[in-house]
Amino acid sequence: MRTFFIFVCIFLVAVSVSFAAEFSPTKLKLNAQPMIEYQFNGTELSIPVTVSGTPANLLFAVFTKDQAESIGPIRNGYLGWHFVNKIDTCMYISDMTTVGVGSNTVVWNGKDSDGMTIPKGEYTYYMWAYDNVSAKKPVTRQVPFPYSKTWATLQKYDDNGNPLNKPVIYRFTALPSGYDERGDCIHAKWIIGGDPDDATLVETSSISVFRSYTQMALDPNDHTMWYYNCQRPSAVAEVGKYKWVPNGESELQVDWGVDGYFTYQLPQREDEYMNSVAVEGDQILTLNNEFKSGLSLESELLYVDIADGTETARVDMSKWWIRVDDAEAGAQASGGPHKIINGPDGTVALSSHTTCLDQVIAPLRYGEIGDDIDTITLWVNGNGDYTGDHNFEEDADKPWVCFDFNVGPYKYISAPDANGFTMFPCYDMGAVSFGLYAPDGTGVSYHAFAGETAGVKYGEFMVDIGSSYDGIYTDNNSAEADKVGWWYIAHDSIKGVITDNVAVDESAPAAFTVAQNTPNPFNPSTTINFSLAQSGNVTVDVFNIAGQKIEAIANEFMNAGNHSVTWDASGFSAGVYFYTVKSGDFSQTLKMTLLK
Repeated sequence: MRTFFIFVCIFLVAVSVSFAAEFSPTKLKLNAQPMIEYQFNGTELSIPVTVSGTPANLLFAVFTKDQAESIGPIRNGYLGWHFVNKIDTCMYISDMTTVGVGSNTVVWNGKDSDGMTIPKGEYTYYMWAYDNVSAKKPVTRQVPFPYSKTWATLQKYDDNGNPLNKPVIYRFTALPSGYDERGDCIHAKWIIGGDPDDATLVETSSISVFRSYTQMALDPNDHTMWYYNCQRPSAVAEVGKYKWVPNGESELQVDWGVDGYFTYQLPQREDEYMNSVAVEGDQILTLNNEFKSGLSLESELLYVDIADGTETARVDMSKWWIRVDDAEAGAQASGGPHKIINGPDGTVALSSHTTCLDQVIAPLRYGEIGDDIDTITLWVNGNGDYTGDHNFEEDADKPWVCFDFNVGPYKYISAPDANGFTMFPCYDMGAVSFGLYAPDGTGVSYHAFAGETAGVKYGEFMVDIGSSYDGIYTDNNSAEADKVGWWYIAHDSIKGVITDNVAVDESAPAAFTVAQNTPNPFNPSTTINFSLAQSGNVTVDVFNIAGQKIEAIANEFMNAGNHSVTWDASGFSAGVYFYTVKSGDFSQTLKMTLLK
C-alpha cells in the first residue's frame, strides 16, 4: 500500500511538471554576407540569405551610407509628409516576399524606388522579416498587455548596459479610482521565459498616486529605481522617484526633487492628461501637452536631471504637434504626443493614437540638453504616404486631416527595433496587424500576423538584443481568458554594405584560430571568439559530455577576420560541454564548464 502511495505521488508530480511548460520560442534568424560587391552596371544582384527557425515575410531596402551630414533638414513628399534631418535615407525598398527555412535569394536590379539607376558607391542594405505563418505563442497570461490608454515597459538591459538573458515586462495592473485623491497603483513584473499560466511568477509593487495613464521608466543605472508620472488636481503633473519593493509598497525617494517629486503645470486645468515618461542618458523625459479634448495650443518636451530632479530644459514641439487648421476642419488642434518609447542609439519614438503623425528624435543628439525641435529630430512621418495616414480615403469626411482621434488607424504604441524599423498597431484597418516605417521614417505598408482578424490591436514591442527571446511581443486582440496577456511572433532584422569596391583586408588573420571561451567557467552565457583566414560558411556547435550535439550556435557565411558568438545556456544543466568551430577543412574543439 505504501509503495502504491509513493507511486501515485510520483505520478502526480510528473503530471504537474508536464503541464508546466516554460515559454521557449522558436527564433527567426537571417544570415547574409555583411559585405556585398556590386558594380551597379544594370545587371541583377542576387543576394543569398539563409533563414533559420521559421518561414517569414521579408523586405529588402537600400539606404545611403555615411551621407547623413549632407542630408536635410528637408521636408518633402505629398502634403510634406516626410521630414528628415541629418540621417541616411531610403533609396529603394521592396515589397514583402515569402521566404522559407533554409537557403533563399534576394534579387535587386540596382535601381531606386523611382526606377532610376543608383550611382556606383557604397550603400547600407537592410533585411527585415517576421513570421507570418506560425500562430502567436503565449508569453504570459498573468500580466495584461497594454490597451487603450495604458502602457508598459520592456526591460532589455541590466544595470551595466549588458543585454539580459531574460528580458522583463513591467505593466500596471490596478489604478486608483479617481483623479482627486491618491490611491494604490499596482505594477506587475514578469521575467520572460516562465510558464505563461503560472500566476506565482508575477511580482508586484504598489505606489500611492493620483489616477494616471502612463508607463513607468526604469533608472538605467539602478533598475530597482523607477519613475512614474501622474496628474494631481488642477492639472499639475508630478514625476515621482520610487524604489521597487517586491510584493510590497515601493518607497518614494524623498531626497530626490522636492520631497520625491518633480512637478510642472499642464496647459489646461480642467482636462485629463496622459503624459509619458522615459529616461535617456542622464535626463528624464516627460511631456507637457493636452490629450483628451485636443484643444491645447502647447506641446513641450521637458528634460529633468536624473540626479536631483530639477528641470534642465524645455523644447517647444508645437511646430509638429499643434495644428489649428485641423481644429477648424472639425477635428483637434493638438495631436499629442503622449507616448515616449526608447529606441536604438539614444533615440526615442514620439506618437499618439489620436493622430497620423510619428516622430523619432535624439534628445541628446549633439550632447546638448534641449535644443531646437528640428535639430534633435531624425524623421517625421505625417499624412501623405498612406502608411499611418488619417482621413486618406476618397470619401473621408475631413480629407487628409491628421489630428483626428475619431478615425483609424489607432496607433497606440510606435516602437523601433535595433536597426530603426518602427512598428505600430493599426486598429480599424481590417484584418491587418501592424504598419511599418523604415529607419528614416519611409512608410513601408501594412502587414498581418497569421490568423489576423479585424479585432482591436494594441501594439508591438521588439526584443532584438541577441537573447533567446528575441522577437515581437504583442497582444492577441481578444478578451477571452485563454488569449489575454502577452504573445510572441518571431522577428529579425540585419544590415550590411553593398559596394562597388571591396578592398582586401590586410589585417585578416593568417590562420584559422579558436580561442578559449570567456568567461569560463560561466553562468549562464559565454562568448566564443575565433578568427578566419578565409571567408566561408562557419558552424559553431555545442556538444555534451557524451558527444551528442545539443545546440547549433551559428551556421552562416562569414568574411575573413575576427568573430564572436554567444552561447546562452540558461536551459541546460551544470556540467562540462564542448564547442566545435568549423570552416571549410578547418575545425577546432575546446572544453567549457557551465556552473549553476
